[in-house]
Amino acid sequence: MSTLPRLVTNGAALRQASTNLLTAAGNGSRLGLMPTMGALHEGHAGLAAAMRSDTDVTIASIFVNPLQFGESADLERYPRTLETDLELLGDCGVDLVFAPAQGEVYPDGRPMVTLQSGPLGEKFEGAARPAHFDGMLTVVAKLFHLAWPAVDARYRAYFGQKDAQQLALIRRMVRDLNFPMEIVAVPTVRTDDGLALSSRNRFLSGDERDAALVLSRALRLLVGRAERNEPLDLDSAVALVDSQPLVQTDYFDVVDPLTLEPLAFNCRETPFTGEGLALIAARVGTVRLIDNMPLLGGQSSPVLNR
Repeated sequence: MSTLPRLVTNGAALRQASTNLLTAAGNGSRLGLMPTMGALHEGHAGLAAAMRSDTDVTIASIFVNPLQFGESADLERYPRTLETDLELLGDCGVDLVFAPAQGEVYPDGRPMVTLQSGPLGEKFEGAARPAHFDGMLTVVAKLFHLAWPAVDARYRAYFGQKDAQQLALIRRMVRDLNFPMEIVAVPTVRTDDGLALSSRNRFLSGDERDAALVLSRALRLLVGRAERNEPLDLDSAVALVDSQPLVQTDYFDVVDPLTLEPLAFNCRETPFTGEGLALIAARVGTVRLIDNMPLLGGQSSPVLNR
């Protein structure tokens, strides 16, 4: 049976605990942070394992951030599974779990000063969930500071590639605001039949889960064409998704991986070269799912092996 990680609930205790562990590991040690909202699954386990494999001291945070929810009912419905989350993180060898109360993160209530995601946060998921990314960046910046190492250490934060827009925004925040740390992207973890792991998958019926597989099939169709330097023909991939009656597409596009700007290419005629990112969001029944896959012209993507 694995040992549960140490649970801390305030910033001072987190700083002291991580300082002790880093001091024991020696100067120049590597500190890893994995911010989450809990309700963890095997996708998070893959993220934690990646963090454990290349850092000396590991922290996972669990905080359901109210700034990321448009309606209070959605916030209340979000699953809280701290006990099982601790067990999963213990199995992955995580050292510390920071699970603060809302008053610890926002001691004066809703903050008067927040970060803005700008144009990068207004498209795709930002269009469907206004102000969501503003709230995400605000809490991630606070978590970065709360977990900041008090001794000499190389500081890294780990995020899943599945939330591609979130990852792009966090990288941009770190670059634009001069956070002296590294952001590490971990490939999307999938079931054997290709479904991207998500806490929302638990709400799918059997038929809906089968229907949801069309998302990864359509993305893989584009990946294969990119690897062969063939025209992507995005229209045919969209038609594949639209052929599934239980799936209603929100968006499906190929974009620049850093800026998320749509790539200018002729879908039917121009061979695909360079790099891109295929993004999709759709409702399967009442459940909204997102997925993405990187496109590498003339190269196979290692991401698809995870």
